[in-house]
Amino acid sequence: MNDEFKGKSGKVKVMYVRGDEENKPRGQNPRTGKGGRSDAAGQERDRRPSRPADARGRDRGEERGISRDQGREGSPWRTVSRPPVDDEASQPAHSGISGKSFIDPVQLRRQRQEESRVYGENACHALFQSRPESIVRAWFVQSVTPRFRETLRWLAANRKAYHVVDDEELAKAAGTEHHGGVCFLIKKRTGMPVKTWLAQAEARDCVLALEDIGNPHNLGGIMRSCAHFGARGVLVNDASLLESGAAVRTAEGGAEHVTAISDESFEAGLEAFRRAGYTIVTTSSHKGTPLAEATLPAKMVLVLGQERDGLSESAWQQGDLSVSIGGTGKVESLNVSVATGVLLAEWWRQNR
Repeated sequence: MNDEFKGKSGKVKVMYVRGDEENKPRGQNPRTGKGGRSDAAGQERDRRPSRPADARGRDRGEERGISRDQGREGSPWRTVSRPPVDDEASQPAHSGISGKSFIDPVQLRRQRQEESRVYGENACHALFQSRPESIVRAWFVQSVTPRFRETLRWLAANRKAYHVVDDEELAKAAGTEHHGGVCFLIKKRTGMPVKTWLAQAEARDCVLALEDIGNPHNLGGIMRSCAHFGARGVLVNDASLLESGAAVRTAEGGAEHVTAISDESFEAGLEAFRRAGYTIVTTSSHKGTPLAEATLPAKMVLVLGQERDGLSESAWQQGDLSVSIGGTGKVESLNVSVATGVLLAEWWRQNR
């Protein structure tokens, strides 16, 4: 089939082969007696001087204003017209939720970078109470829906998509089997600049500074301790670390009471807090003032590092006060989230 030629009308000419029956002369209609050709007419046509087929086709083509190939009566091709196909209209849409729709991969990557999944009952309840507008989509198993009636009503009223699914499908949506029966797809929060934080800081303010701590379970435990003892800000290099699903679930709702703070660099952030009157307190398992003997100021930045390597030398040098947590010595150190809880508990005791 050839459907590429367009005539003067702008319609596409579609050509296909005539059937054998169409090439035969039509006979007389048995009911009306009309049609067909008489023997006399046939004999008269036979007596006419024959002309080459090409000449006949050329003459007819000139009379009709069409090409020689189209006008050839003896050609096995027939032509029909159809409206031209709009190629742009036939392309799939670049949006929508259908599996057949086309989504720009660049846009998809950007959306994934801006979104995160939060799961666990306590974490999702706290998130809904704190920032429901950040919810993009939600999944529930049937057994938890009675405890999320208010959330479901809000989602429906605000035209937010939600799905009641089985446990297996929810595990796929959350990316883990430890989803607690509910999962939210949310828009991530961005880190607050140090200058903005300092402009609204209170007279008593304990800020944590986490150097190269990326384990989501440790981060979740730290945020839970922060919420319990009133430390509202956490200085980090990457604010999105505090928004991971595992970290938020481990925090059991504490993540909604903690704000990520960021600056050009970790050291620059510490220096900005020092200039604002904060005491920089570093921690170590081997050296420094024992915590039981230390006086922790009302305004301080508590700097914590990885369990294996501890604080870097540059961060350690910025400390105004160094403290250690005493113990039996049977283990080298405490887990960083446990140590955070001990240190914050002492700050709370001295400054509450």
